[in-house]
Amino acid sequence: MARPTSAFRCTECGWTTVKWAGRCAECQQWGTVIDVAEQTGIVRSLQSIAPSASRAARPIAEVQTEDAAHRATGIGEFDRVLGGGIVAGAAILLSGEPGVGKSTLLLEVAARVAATGRRVLYVSAEESTAQVRLRAGRTGALHDELYLAAETDLATILGQIDRVAPELLVVDSVQTVSSSLSDGLPGQPSQVREVASTLIRVAKERQLPVLLVGHVTKDGTIAGPRLLEHLVDVVCQFEGDRQTALRFVRALKNRFGPTDEVGCFEMTGDGIAEVPDPSGLFLSRSRNAVSGTCVTVALEGRRALPVEVQALVVTTRAPQPRRVVNGVDPSRVAMIIAVLERRAGLKQLGEHDVYVSTVGGVRLAEPGADLAIAVAIASAMRDRAVPHELAAFGEISLAGEVRPVTSARQRGSEARRLGYTMILDMEAGTVHAAVERAMIASASSRERERDAAF
Repeated sequence: MARPTSAFRCTECGWTTVKWAGRCAECQQWGTVIDVAEQTGIVRSLQSIAPSASRAARPIAEVQTEDAAHRATGIGEFDRVLGGGIVAGAAILLSGEPGVGKSTLLLEVAARVAATGRRVLYVSAEESTAQVRLRAGRTGALHDELYLAAETDLATILGQIDRVAPELLVVDSVQTVSSSLSDGLPGQPSQVREVASTLIRVAKERQLPVLLVGHVTKDGTIAGPRLLEHLVDVVCQFEGDRQTALRFVRALKNRFGPTDEVGCFEMTGDGIAEVPDPSGLFLSRSRNAVSGTCVTVALEGRRALPVEVQALVVTTRAPQPRRVVNGVDPSRVAMIIAVLERRAGLKQLGEHDVYVSTVGGVRLAEPGADLAIAVAIASAMRDRAVPHELAAFGEISLAGEVRPVTSARQRGSEARRLGYTMILDMEAGTVHAAVERAMIASASSRERERDAAF
């Protein structure tokens, strides 16, 4: 028999080594390598166990799916992201930056579900019951079927589940709950893994859907072991800027529905409100056409949203002109400026400061906004206002060509539905032709306004 040897394993990725290391050589995480007693040279065998009649394997066509149907929460935007609602026994993880409104959203979800007559247990491991009750009173989330508990011990939470027998469980948050069966402080990988696996096992055994709140690290990833995202069925990310009231919920993983849906919400003084049609949130309210503005149609999941891009070009005497952007990629703006100088005849851009921003705090990361940025910069440079009826979307190459973008037909249909009768897209051919068409449309618009004044 071989002598037992000591091995060390990373709790994040499973990397093993014969020596302890403070940092995993595979995933580069600190403090995740632990000592694991391991017997080598011994072949172990397991006794087979006969499954019960209810758990015996059956042909897949005979498996019933009624228990896995989606049940609506009452919040249409949240149901859209989940694929139609919450599935019985599903484990859903919602992550987001501190203060973005995760607890407010889940409290609203719990209240809507409780209003339908289903019993809900809301476990707060970060706030006291009085604090949650105060927020519930402000947002109107008071219902008799909504039960509230402030617990940080996993065993006590399981006792609360046995006593209340809920149909929906909300735990806020999984990083602040600890188990006596695992060593370490709350939030450490071993504790998060033990708490999450226990709650998910309870969810599967009782067909109890569980909503878990997850903290994020400074680089935006979910805190805790990577195994947490593999264990749960749905991973949602709650995004938003503290300077704006707009919030987005995106599905990063969904075993019961699509992952390209986006839910839109707005933070108000009375809580969080869903925005079924956010078409006008990213457009300015100016009635008169102003130079340096152009509307594009961006895709947020399956939604096509009109977004206004604004540009300002100012003469400068500095040796290095400034390039200030907000809501768009700085590298793409620098590339578009270079293409406009070389391919569209705007030779004087190198002597001007260029400022580019979006309306409403939305961020445009897709290349489909390139053409709208180029038209806005050209409009500001020539001081000609683009008409309100014009919208542009398309990717610009270094050769000055306008390339097609994904879901171009959907973008065009949404633009026409909102009243944009002039569409600039890949049919323009080149960025120079697109800019000239926009300038011609600008001149025609001024003539129509002058004729209407007379």
